[in-house]
Amino acid sequence: MTVLNDLDRFHLVQDVINRIPRLGERGAQLKKIVQDKLIEHKLYIDKNGVDMPEILNWKWKTKKV
Repeated sequence: MTVLNDLDRFHLVQDVINRIPRLGERGAQLKKIVQDKLIEHKLYIDKNGVDMPEILNWKWKTKKV
């Protein structure tokens, strides 16, 4: 549901890139990578009925101080 509502980390990255024009070509390249991952994810769900393992098992990493 998070992806369907554009609230996942991939859509958030795209939103940030859209708001920082000075990222230019580097931002456009990252946006393409993220968009490709969203497409891959959707195709995986359509075929398997669940999130891709890298999405399903993803955790925020924390730095140890």
